[in-house]
Amino acid sequence: MRNKKKLCAGILMLLLLTGCSSQEVLQEVPQTIVLPESQIDTMPVQETAAAENDNTESFSLLEEGGSRFAYESLDAQEQIWYQEIEQAIGSMDDTIKLSTEPLEQGMDEQDIDKVFQCVLIDHPEIFYTTGYTYTKYSRGEKTVGIDFAGTYDQTKEEAVARAEAIRSVTAEWLSGMEEAASEYDKVKAVYEAVIFSTNYDLSAADNQNIASVFLGGASVCQGYAKATQYLLNHLGVMCTLVQGTVDTGEAHAWNLVQVDGDYYYVDTTWGDASYRMENGSEQRSLPEINYDYLCVTTEDLLRTHRIEAVIPMPECTATEANYYVREGSYFTSYDHEQMQAVFDRAIEGGRTEVTIKCADELCYQEICHALIDEQEIFSYMQIQGNSNTVTYAQNGKQLSLTFWVTNE
Repeated sequence: MRNKKKLCAGILMLLLLTGCSSQEVLQEVPQTIVLPESQIDTMPVQETAAAENDNTESFSLLEEGGSRFAYESLDAQEQIWYQEIEQAIGSMDDTIKLSTEPLEQGMDEQDIDKVFQCVLIDHPEIFYTTGYTYTKYSRGEKTVGIDFAGTYDQTKEEAVARAEAIRSVTAEWLSGMEEAASEYDKVKAVYEAVIFSTNYDLSAADNQNIASVFLGGASVCQGYAKATQYLLNHLGVMCTLVQGTVDTGEAHAWNLVQVDGDYYYVDTTWGDASYRMENGSEQRSLPEINYDYLCVTTEDLLRTHRIEAVIPMPECTATEANYYVREGSYFTSYDHEQMQAVFDRAIEGGRTEVTIKCADELCYQEICHALIDEQEIFSYMQIQGNSNTVTYAQNGKQLSLTFWVTNE
């Protein structure tokens, strides 16, 4: 009988997650700058000496085939410095001289940081860079030359060994993903692989780069996002890094992907149930994964995120590759037949939880009232024994509901 069934609202709003903790440093890498002594930055600086570009290096840690989304957003002069910094970081050169043509066209040392960040955005495989230094040469008030040098936390030999270890691990991950799969299926497979293999941990080593995910199995949002980008690049899917904040004001990182020619946002971190609100509230067992941020529009994203990217982001309006649309779990109104089909597919697929998403607030309130207030959820989700409870979580900002059975 219905009065013997238990509907637990103990996780109400639990999936409305916050951003990265304030303890997490989101900025790509610390920047150290060499300036005249009277203008030295408060951060530690590394002295660099003027030197001719050394083109004798025979190796590069950069990988082929990745998206150059950030590079393509730069103008011609910025691209000149991008290519030079990209080559220097890839081969771990000590010091290079940047081309003077961009200086003659109006660029100066203030533009270095944007270009440097763009190189890192396009190359998630760069895990060994801790920053950069530069030395500016002036004649009067005119800058006539700039020396650039990356800073690193490991030797070339150590970086090569770690890169090989990462490639070995990711080759195993990628081996289970079909090359002939659709772009949507590849994005979904990577989303799930990163979430199932990674724990959110502020104390994780290397948590600003892919080594934390692939070698350590624990990371924070930037590690999740770069690992997602790295895998999708290898699968031939356009994916880039996006940075910004969430509605709590905390820094955060996620991805922009392209599926069948349309752009979508993906936030792997917020799909991981190990990423919890850090407010000391009681935590119950959640489904290991949720799909509220798998291929979402700009409108959906901006309900909780704020984009503060180095480069312009496109307006994402397509919904065809949204998870809930693809899975038939997207509702424009309370349709009993559609709802029954959603739960039937979950049972057939062996899934223990069901999530539905609503098109608007009116639909959301209608379904919440029916399934929760009127407890119609029990007509779709069968439970056995008095010790079982149907538990649910609401994400009001993403207009989604998740239901699953727990044992008490």
